[in-house]
Amino acid sequence: MEMFYYLVFGAMSVVVAVLEFSKNNKDRINTSTAFNAFKNNYLVVYSLMMAGDWLQGPYVYFLYSQYGFSKGDIGRLFIAGFGSSMLFGTVVGSLADKTGRKRACITYCITYILSCITKHSPQYKVLMVGRILGGIATSLLFSAFESWLVAEHNKRGYEQQWLSLTFSKAIFLGNGLIAIFAGLFGNMLADNLGFGPVAPFDAAACFLAIGMAIILSTWSENFGDPSESKDLLTQFRGAAVAIASDEKIALLGAIQSLFEGSMYTFVFLWTPALSPNDEDIPHGFIFATFMLASMLGSSIASRLMAHQNLKVEGYMQIVFAVSACTFLLPLVTGFLVPPSGEKGGSISFAGCIQLFGFCTFESCVGIFWPSIMKMRSQYIPEEARSTIMNFFRIPLNIFVCIVLYNVNAFPITVMFGMCSIFLLMASILQRRLMVVAELHNKSKPEDWTSLKERDTEAEPLNI
Repeated sequence: MEMFYYLVFGAMSVVVAVLEFSKNNKDRINTSTAFNAFKNNYLVVYSLMMAGDWLQGPYVYFLYSQYGFSKGDIGRLFIAGFGSSMLFGTVVGSLADKTGRKRACITYCITYILSCITKHSPQYKVLMVGRILGGIATSLLFSAFESWLVAEHNKRGYEQQWLSLTFSKAIFLGNGLIAIFAGLFGNMLADNLGFGPVAPFDAAACFLAIGMAIILSTWSENFGDPSESKDLLTQFRGAAVAIASDEKIALLGAIQSLFEGSMYTFVFLWTPALSPNDEDIPHGFIFATFMLASMLGSSIASRLMAHQNLKVEGYMQIVFAVSACTFLLPLVTGFLVPPSGEKGGSISFAGCIQLFGFCTFESCVGIFWPSIMKMRSQYIPEEARSTIMNFFRIPLNIFVCIVLYNVNAFPITVMFGMCSIFLLMASILQRRLMVVAELHNKSKPEDWTSLKERDTEAEPLNI
């Protein structure tokens, strides 16, 4: 492996370590012992859930190819997963609000364990069932756990600012350290120990089972709207009305879909972008570097959110704008750097420049996750939280399915340019969200002041 990759990984590791260990009291949030126990319990569970997810990712495509399926067959399996998340996500989200978020988290564990078991079969129909189950599980992973956390945090009366601490730590661990560990552990099981590509899925099922045991023994149940008089259709209608009637929620949903759609597209594009001439690049090591960049972003986010005067709606405009610029690099390098006609070999100079840009984008992803979680906790109503969050994933899944279906129809530079436009639109919409939120917040102090003035005027009469 070239020294270049070690230098990038090492330099980023140093930056992350410096940021984490140089935090002063201004960068830290003072919390209670009870909250720390609650936070640590959630972080353990969330890390186990993410380990179960990350262990599978690098080996899904490889396993299908080992079973002898063509690229088209594998593509249809992936589309089935995203389509399942789109079709069934809103249903399971509404059930989570109605029947309980703890039950939904347990359902996630069971569903994903069953999906892992299907990987032992080389039958296409069985694998298709596994992808459908995986799509349902993904919807629960990105809605039920966050919904449970927000509701339980508020029920226990903890300060709102402490919630951002849990979010940033969850991303630092779940999307950073755990992702790196999962990649190395999966590689050890599948390659070093020779257990084959199914072994990471078995390990994922074990981590999910451990997490489910902790949920069953330590978590309490909470609900969105447990009213028995409301059926699923009524809940869907209520969520749709909430999105349509509150501009803040609609803007938040559009921002999330634009950014996550670009992010999932990047997952499919970074490999051909870095190796257009079949250059020999260390995919696993680059993936670990991306995850380290995500850790860097979450560390930056924890510092940003520790300052009460710094608004999430403000700095996220810059994050989206920087993300848009990073996706222009493949287009810029294509014009400025002469292309290499040689097949194979090491990564090109243009590839090195793009790798730095992609690491910057992954740092933006690390900032995005805890920040969007905090905004969702502020703007989405509690009674339909899981339902609305899964509504947000409908346009996202449609977008990803379209990209997957047409991934070979457009040049890579066009795809990156399209994603750059989407990210710029997200920045503009984020600006609009900040303006709308400020107008909404300004009306509250005015109402409070007018009431206070009336109370003051009434005091002499009482005397």
